[in-house]
Amino acid sequence: MARSFWFPVIKNAYDSKLLGYTVDGVKVFVVVGYITSPEYQEITGTDYVS
Repeated sequence: MARSFWFPVIKNAYDSKLLGYTVDGVKVFVVVGYITSPEYQEITGTDYVS
């Protein structure tokens, strides 16, 4: 499965610890459809729970 357009942008911001890119902050991108829940898990290392 191809990654979303936003995956590398969000992953880079999360890995860089930019303000707002926390585990909870990244959940917002799943809610709005920018990334999938498996991508969320790959970025944060935790399961997505809504």
